[in-house]
Amino acid sequence: MSSKFLSTTVQAQLKAALHSMHKRKARVGMSESDRIVPATHLQDSEGFHTPGAHVYISYDPANPPPHPGANWTRFVCISDTHSRTFSVPSGDVLLHSGDLSRLGREDEIRVTIEWLRSLDHGVKIIIAGNHDLPLHEEWYEDSYHGFHDKKESSTTIRNLVDSKANRDRGLIYLQDERYNFSTKEGGREWSVYGSPWQPYFGGWAFNYLPEEASDHVSAIPEVDILLTHGPPHKVLDKTFSNINAGCPALLAHLSKMQRPPLLHVFGHIHEARGAVRYPWLQVEEDQGSSNAECTTPLGMRETIMVNAANQPLGRQAIRPGPGGQRIPCGGPGFQPVIVDLLDSAIRSEM
Repeated sequence: MSSKFLSTTVQAQLKAALHSMHKRKARVGMSESDRIVPATHLQDSEGFHTPGAHVYISYDPANPPPHPGANWTRFVCISDTHSRTFSVPSGDVLLHSGDLSRLGREDEIRVTIEWLRSLDHGVKIIIAGNHDLPLHEEWYEDSYHGFHDKKESSTTIRNLVDSKANRDRGLIYLQDERYNFSTKEGGREWSVYGSPWQPYFGGWAFNYLPEEASDHVSAIPEVDILLTHGPPHKVLDKTFSNINAGCPALLAHLSKMQRPPLLHVFGHIHEARGAVRYPWLQVEEDQGSSNAECTTPLGMRETIMVNAANQPLGRQAIRPGPGGQRIPCGGPGFQPVIVDLLDSAIRSEM
C-alpha cells in the first residue's frame, strides 16, 4: 500500500470527520471531548509503509524482511506470550507488552526471562500484564487465593524480571516508568514508558475501575514509544463477543498530547492482533462565535498502533482445513510484528 494512497485516504477521512462534527455541534453544541477527534485508522493485512516507518504484520518467518539500514531502528513487538517460547526475528529492540506468564508463578516467569535473555536484541523492554499476578504486589496479597493454592513470593518474582543481571544484558522491566536508550554509539536516544494496567477484567492483576482510569493514564508522559498491556478504546480492541474492551480514558489522554507516541504497543485482546496507522485530528472551536462553521482544524498527528498478542485464542487458534491443527504461540497470524522507525522520525507537534 503506497504512502500516496494512505495520504489521500486520510484526507478524505479527516474531511468526513469534520463534516460530521460540524453537524453534531450545530444540533447540541460542542463538548470538550468533541474538540479532539481521532480519524478512522488504516490497516493492511500484511503491513504498511510511511515515510518514517515500515510495519510488517505478516511475513515469512524463515525469511523476514531485511533491516532497512543504519539510519533506521528495528523494533520487534511481542505480547501475551504466557510462558511460551518461539522464534523471534532479530532486531535492534524487543518490546514485550505484558502477560509474560500464564498465572505469574515463579517457574513460569523463569521460563520467559531465560528465553528473553537468550534473544539477540541489544535492548529488550518488557512490562507485566493481568496474568503476571504477583507483580501487582498489593493486589496479590489480598487476592492470590483466587488463583494460586500456594502463595508465590512477589519479591522473588520481581527480582526475576527486574535485576542487575537482566539490565546488564539489556533486559529492562518497566512498571509505570520511563526509560531512555540508544541502540548504537552516537545514535538517537529513544524514550519509552511502560504501564501494565487495563480496565477491569474479571478481577485480575493491574485492573482499574472506570472511575480510576484517569488517575492511571494521566501519569503517562509524552514519549517516543509507549507500552501498555491494554489497548485504547476502539483501537485493535474488539473481542469475539463484539465488545470494544479498550480504555476510553487512555484514548482521550493520547488524543490530547501535543506530541503523541510514534509507536504504541499493547496486547491483552488476543483476537484483535494487528497494526494500524492511527491519525489524530485535533480541531478547535472559535470561542468568539457559536457558528459551527467557525470550527477549524489545527492539524494531524499520527501514531502506529500495534496489538502484538502472540497467543492464539478461540477459533483463530485452529488452522483452517482438514485436521484442524492448533496454531502455536507466535505461529501464523500471531507472529511478532516488526516496526522499522527512521531514526530522524519526529513526533509531530501541534
